[in-house]
Formats: sequence, C-alpha cells, structure tokens
Amino acid sequence: MYCEIFPRDVTPAELRGRNVVGVSLSGGPASVYADGAPSVDPGVISGEFPVLGICYGMQLMAHLLGG
Repeated sequence: MYCEIFPRDVTPAELRGRNVVGVSLSGGPASVYADGAPSVDPGVISGEFPVLGICYGMQLMAHLLGG
C-alpha cells in the first residue's frame, strides 16, 4: 500500500487532485478544547473520503462533527 503524509491544512481539493482514497488522522496528547488546538478542513471529514481517526484524530472528528 502506498501512503503519503500531508500537512493538517490540506484541502479536499488537494486530496482529490492526488487521487486519495482514504485518510488517517493521528495526533498526539493535545486536547481539541485547548486554545489554538490543531484542526483540519472540515471538508476532509465530510464523508467524501473514508477516514480513520486515531487518538487525537478521533477526538478531532468527534469534536468537529458535533459528538
């Protein structure tokens, strides 16, 4: 399987342009509630791409999607 690492500010259009078929969101010990917490373009997790959230990535998805 081929994988590529993108910065957190990647747009859905950039992912489409690279023919991405799935996204993994990972992270570290940060809190999604902290001031200046890292985030992603909500379009990345809008349902166009299958997304696997691991650790902070799962918390971020739940937070952005209203969980």
